[in-house]
Amino acid sequence: MIKPAFAAISGALPFSRTAKEPRVEMTPGRIRIELLSGLTVALALVPEAVAFAFVAGVNPLVGLYAAFIICMITSVFGGRPGMISGATGALAVVMVSLVATHGVEYLFAAVVVMGIIQLLAGALKLGKFIRLVPHPVMLGFVNGLAIVIFLAQFEQFKVTDAEGMKHWISGFPLLMMLGLVALTMLVIYLVPKLTKSFPAPLAAILVVAGLVIGLDIPVPRVGDLASISGGLPDFAIPSVPMTLETLKIILPYSLIFAAIGLIESLLTLNLVGEKTGTRGGASQECMAQGAANVVTGFFGGMGGCAMIGQSMINVESGARTRLSGIAAAVLLLSFILFASSLIEQIPLAALIGVMFMVVIGTFAWKSFTIIARVPRTDAAVIVMVTIITVMTDLAIAVVAGVIISALAYAWSNATRIRANIDETEDGVRIYQIEGPLFFGSVAGFLEIFHPVTDPARVIVDFKNSRVADQSALQAIETLAARYQANGTTLELRHLSRDCHTLLSRAGQLMIDSDDDPDYGIAAHYGVRIGRFGEAH
Repeated sequence: MIKPAFAAISGALPFSRTAKEPRVEMTPGRIRIELLSGLTVALALVPEAVAFAFVAGVNPLVGLYAAFIICMITSVFGGRPGMISGATGALAVVMVSLVATHGVEYLFAAVVVMGIIQLLAGALKLGKFIRLVPHPVMLGFVNGLAIVIFLAQFEQFKVTDAEGMKHWISGFPLLMMLGLVALTMLVIYLVPKLTKSFPAPLAAILVVAGLVIGLDIPVPRVGDLASISGGLPDFAIPSVPMTLETLKIILPYSLIFAAIGLIESLLTLNLVGEKTGTRGGASQECMAQGAANVVTGFFGGMGGCAMIGQSMINVESGARTRLSGIAAAVLLLSFILFASSLIEQIPLAALIGVMFMVVIGTFAWKSFTIIARVPRTDAAVIVMVTIITVMTDLAIAVVAGVIISALAYAWSNATRIRANIDETEDGVRIYQIEGPLFFGSVAGFLEIFHPVTDPARVIVDFKNSRVADQSALQAIETLAARYQANGTTLELRHLSRDCHTLLSRAGQLMIDSDDDPDYGIAAHYGVRIGRFGEAH
């Protein structure tokens, strides 16, 4: 059975750096596993690519060509061996609007621009910022995507009538299809208990396909979706006007495509890394995804990104090298060119069963047990990201989750600012500041002090605090001005050298000490604080 993707969900963070797996020796046994895993993935890619092409409103071959090209390029040049990319539903649901409004040629142009944007993201090494995605967001992403994969399979339980209308399968055909789905899942569960030398998903597909074809069982098959027969993709520059008006049309879509594609790919990169215990290059993955989308746009493909379902099938089948992805791409193209009539006979029930097992293995089941133990904000983020992923798209879900997590963190730190107040025998009041001083805590910081009632000499000690940004410097300047207005002697201790440089009025009140901290602050913003905190 496919194991849960987060077997130790309450343990290490999903983006923790793990040791690189030793180089995999390409023995005959390893090559066999990689090729069989690639065959399994290729079989699973066919109905997915066709279904997503229908969602986007384009010809099925547009989805199949995208799956072949993107899978090949990212398998060779991607950031992590064993990860599978292709045409995805997350992008298809956004593409449909562009196709319906302007046509498929505009889609091809938008995919090319999407790839260029992703190449720029890789060149600028923006992929490293994926590490800022918190653990609760990662859990919500995994759970939401598992639900999306699960719901997507129900489309295969529909048939198209003579008038082109879709209806749910019912009666005996439905029972037969459900039975075949259950048989597929049972085979996937049992095969690893008997042998690990053959991918369980592939064994299940072969068993169920042999049974259906041999007994001529009347259930929906791949060919019922659409014919997958075709030739090699042709190179062609998208037939759109090369004008600024065209760019205005496609650029917003390209930015959305690029964002969704990179977020899903980089999160999948880390998820596969957790599964295989390996590290991968985020920026390298951005470059590979960008190159793949530029090429697929020029060869009539719909674009795509990493596919968590197929990636999990691949690694669960034992694949650990780039060979499996390359094999999947080559076999997929072979299906299109030479074996379409055979592949079209595979029952959809077998592929649905495989994807259901992917759902079981992908969903972070332990999130149900930890959700009551984590902070309420984190629990809310897990649930919210899951729901948004299902209801809208991944990019919005992840961005919303990161923003809420960041605001919660800022609020938590803002409430930590406080002071221990002592008074010496000679009447000097000492404020020992505790907690970080930044934009979120400056209001609480200023409320600590009482310039009107404080004695003639006051010492503010920052030894257990840290000045983080320009807002903090502004607050110190404001505090100094208040005390000076009341004729109080104010001394500031244990501030960093940057504070000495950037503070103006308050800088005259700072006391040098051998144990002053050394850290950088607002200088990084290129802002210098002038008299009374006025920035210039």
